[in-house]
Amino acid sequence: MTQARLHKLFTVVLAGTLAGLVLAAAALPLALVLGLGFRTLAVPYAELPNSLRTPPTAQRSQLYAADGTTLITSFFLENRTDVPLAGVAPVMRQAIVAAEDARFHQHSGVDLRSVVRAFAANRGDGGSRQGASTLTMQYVRNVLSSDPTLTEAERRAAAEISTARKIQEARYALAIERELSKDEILARYLNIVYFGAGAYGIDAASRRYFSKAPADLNLAEAALLAGLVRSPHTDDPINGDADSALRRRAYVLDRMVETGAVPAAEAARARAEQLALQPSMPPDDCAAVPAERADWGFFCDYFTTWWNAQPAFGGSVQERQRTLRRGGFRIVASLDPEVQRAAQEQVLRIYRPESRYALPTAVVQPGSGRILAMAVNRRYGLDANPPGQPNHPHTVNQLVAGGGGIVGYQAGSTFKLFTLLAALEAGLPLDTRFDAPSRLVTRWRVDDPAASCGGYWCPVNASPETMNGPRDMWTGFGRSVNTYFAWLAGQVGADRVVEVAERLGIVFRAENDAKLARYGAREWGPFTLGVAATTPLDLATAYATVAAEGVRCTPLPVNRITDRAGQPVDAGRPDCRRVLDVDVARAAADAARCPVGDQSAYGRCDGGTAPDLRSRLGRPVAGKTGSSEGYATETVVAFTPQVAVASMAANPDDPRDPVGRQVQPVMVDALGEIMWAALHDKPVRDFAAPSQQIAYRTVAPRAGE
Repeated sequence: MTQARLHKLFTVVLAGTLAGLVLAAAALPLALVLGLGFRTLAVPYAELPNSLRTPPTAQRSQLYAADGTTLITSFFLENRTDVPLAGVAPVMRQAIVAAEDARFHQHSGVDLRSVVRAFAANRGDGGSRQGASTLTMQYVRNVLSSDPTLTEAERRAAAEISTARKIQEARYALAIERELSKDEILARYLNIVYFGAGAYGIDAASRRYFSKAPADLNLAEAALLAGLVRSPHTDDPINGDADSALRRRAYVLDRMVETGAVPAAEAARARAEQLALQPSMPPDDCAAVPAERADWGFFCDYFTTWWNAQPAFGGSVQERQRTLRRGGFRIVASLDPEVQRAAQEQVLRIYRPESRYALPTAVVQPGSGRILAMAVNRRYGLDANPPGQPNHPHTVNQLVAGGGGIVGYQAGSTFKLFTLLAALEAGLPLDTRFDAPSRLVTRWRVDDPAASCGGYWCPVNASPETMNGPRDMWTGFGRSVNTYFAWLAGQVGADRVVEVAERLGIVFRAENDAKLARYGAREWGPFTLGVAATTPLDLATAYATVAAEGVRCTPLPVNRITDRAGQPVDAGRPDCRRVLDVDVARAAADAARCPVGDQSAYGRCDGGTAPDLRSRLGRPVAGKTGSSEGYATETVVAFTPQVAVASMAANPDDPRDPVGRQVQPVMVDALGEIMWAALHDKPVRDFAAPSQQIAYRTVAPRAGE
């Protein structure tokens, strides 16, 4: 064995032995400590705990708007974001070394000089005890005591004051120093150490105390932060002792002068500076969305619900939340700030937050399912509301997407789309004709006397003068002829209509709706007129499926997700599948051009319930309006190949309180403005024409058949 190797081995043994003696020389016989031997002290790097080789530090996840720069909020258990050493001001690096381990660049993980000094000082009676932990040993302790993969008991054991723990730190530190460069160790240390005030790591600390990036820290700021590491809970100048923090700053500046890091005059100027904090607290969770973008809280709420349902992030909701709050993800949401702004402005133009009526609105991208906006005239938050009004003006209930007790609202004639699709799938063409009467007695039994003729459902047309007479799918859909669609549902079966709705994304959240869909769909004839509760997001998703020529995409609140290493996460990708034949979807879109003032590919539209939308938007558009019984709710849906929008007016606290028919034309105008905001910089795209076979495939039936 060479003399150099013998010297290195002797250094390792002596360092490990004395490290154990520092804190407990009086408690352990020297022979016992020396008896640990060479094999105990030697730790190959490959045998270190995984957390020391690849530190799994908890880092906050950031949620940004679709522009990738506008922060919506953060999610964290520990406020931490790792930065490379190049992103830390040199003066900060010098300050932490001077404060915690002045000989950091000279030793090999254990500083024998400090060990001997501490050993000698601690043999005396009374007074404070000196430690001998190097920066590398501190790094080891910080990693093991915060390792999220360990149990709470294991983390406590990693931080306990004991000889065994001290020796282990020394052994691990020596192994780390043999493998990593000093810069790598310093970077890891700066990213894991706690600086107080909830800030873990130098990036969080710099922003918490001074609202700036760590690369921009000056000498006085760096010295203050470096001084906090020794006692972050008591010296924290925000929540603790500002005088103590300043004394520690002075100490660090003195040490920087001693180590030659800064000239004495420069340190004196920094010491004379007043404490100039600019504290800031990063937003945490959806309740912390900035006040100027408070309406984004409902989108944020939907995002967390979506995240909690993704198996990729854990086996339970609790695991998925831990993953979000510790994983350091960069999440670029699908929320388009411009579209969201336009949608919120239009919603508030119709109803203010104090109104008992709500106007939840969803904007969805066909072909991806990405949610571009979720607007509603409510303030997201838990502030108190008047008695009996749980949802206004404040609420955290998901009025746009449903869930958490919100089952949705009746969508009226917008559900006729599902009957039209079921008929097309059953082989009936767009020109299927029926002489629609004012009232049609069907074969479905109902209990409602107002809608019953001898116990059978008998719907009526809202405007006989414009709706009665020979109709086909184009004109029946365009004029929203109730008796035509009641008849059409009878031709294909109500159960097929219900199945199509579910296939396109309608979720039955109301208990009675879910029961009928499962056990009584064959007898659910009134379903075609939208008596089931739904939400704007479900409705926009269903109509977006037609816009995407039959491809249904699960609603998606993100554009992309990258993990802390910058790698893309598959869960952020669209989840789409074909649920309609292309020609069937094109035929439905062709008929849906009629209600909104557009013209079908075959020129068959001759009237609509929202006839001005096409001219206002200035491009091909399709859609449908809907009114529930007694105008309790009003609904408008519109789509192009690039965007789908659904808006529903209702009283979420009292569905028996009608919004009235007068709001519908105002909603149509509002949808036009929202669509313009989403499309003004997009190329004009037309709908593809359906085949002649699906348009004119069969002989028209006789009236009354």
